[in-house]
Amino acid sequence: MLSLDQIKEIAVPSEAKIILLIMDGLGGLPYPEIGKTELEAARTPNLDSLAKQGICGLSEPIAPGITPGSGPGHLAIFGYDPLVCSIGRGMLEALGIDFPLEEGDVAARGNFCTIDSDGLVTDRRAGRISTEEATVLCQQLAQIRLDGVEALVSPVEGHRFLLVLRGGNLDAHLSDSDPQQTGVPPKEVNAEKPEAGDTAALANRWIAQARETLHDSHPANMVLLRGFSQRPSFPGMSEVYGLNPVAIATYPMYRGVAKLIGMKVADAGHSIKDQFETLARLYDRHDFFFLHIKQTDSAGEDGDFQRKVGVIEDVDTLVPRLMELRPEVVAVTGDHSTPALLKSHSWHPVPFLLTAKYCRPDAVTQFSESACALGSLGIFPALGIMPLAMANALRLTKYGA
Repeated sequence: MLSLDQIKEIAVPSEAKIILLIMDGLGGLPYPEIGKTELEAARTPNLDSLAKQGICGLSEPIAPGITPGSGPGHLAIFGYDPLVCSIGRGMLEALGIDFPLEEGDVAARGNFCTIDSDGLVTDRRAGRISTEEATVLCQQLAQIRLDGVEALVSPVEGHRFLLVLRGGNLDAHLSDSDPQQTGVPPKEVNAEKPEAGDTAALANRWIAQARETLHDSHPANMVLLRGFSQRPSFPGMSEVYGLNPVAIATYPMYRGVAKLIGMKVADAGHSIKDQFETLARLYDRHDFFFLHIKQTDSAGEDGDFQRKVGVIEDVDTLVPRLMELRPEVVAVTGDHSTPALLKSHSWHPVPFLLTAKYCRPDAVTQFSESACALGSLGIFPALGIMPLAMANALRLTKYGA
């Protein structure tokens, strides 16, 4: 793949507009009772119509067999190699809620969780408690004191919160305390480099005090931390692609990804319909639109097959509103697969379609995993999505003499 610097050299101005619709966790697995994935079970006449007009394939977020996190999955779609442009979940959460970060801060994404009397995790999300409940608990955790550093706590959304360590010589090369499964105890935070040893000890002391603080709380009687990180510096999309991009996302982490690479972040409302209406309202002001739908991923993680099907169908009903704007390029995909069967992210390639005036349509007539596997793009790296979109918008000139 071309590097960002090489893409920058061949990017050219254009009035063409690009819409990138990402249904988070879109890919699935066949459900035993019906033998179909969520996308295959959903009624999607409008997405199917786009597939018929365009080119299709399956995108590989990172590499075969590798399960991507949401941050790396999105960075790859935007053309930033996730193996080079590494960023932890904590920093993305902080950016997503406009937390006032300072130089040297270490941020971690936290989950309120439930543990039993033996200290084993029984629910990694504490029953998905409300943001209001989490806010009260965050106020309690904010009272924890550590020698030599500040421990700042802020609610994010639902059961999620942000922990920021500030002061001293902190290092973010730390392992997660989140075991990513139930029936086991939370992990100890370990230093992944020798210089991170003191920061690991601080994190473990904070976790121990958090457990004491939440002892009598239910269902949120413990915390899990992951994605310890410090802020990196990446070139912005405007610099690389010559675009004026805007993100239309409701969940903080994805707003954080967008800010990290220089997108303007819009007030997107609360519902999927609000998001589509926001895109229409901003259509004359930008030329690249990142429209992020979170609910597909949430349903998959909850193991709720029918709810994920319903979200996909809801999105499909709004596709005509998007096409009324007459964008030059529309691409639809996900950042990773989240099969309800697994209740988690998975390594499976993600359905992808792109429709534009200058694309060469293939024989695909349905937007689904099995249909896209037969598309002209085959299985291709997600890093190829932005060059495909840019080329079909006539925003790339030739490479080399």
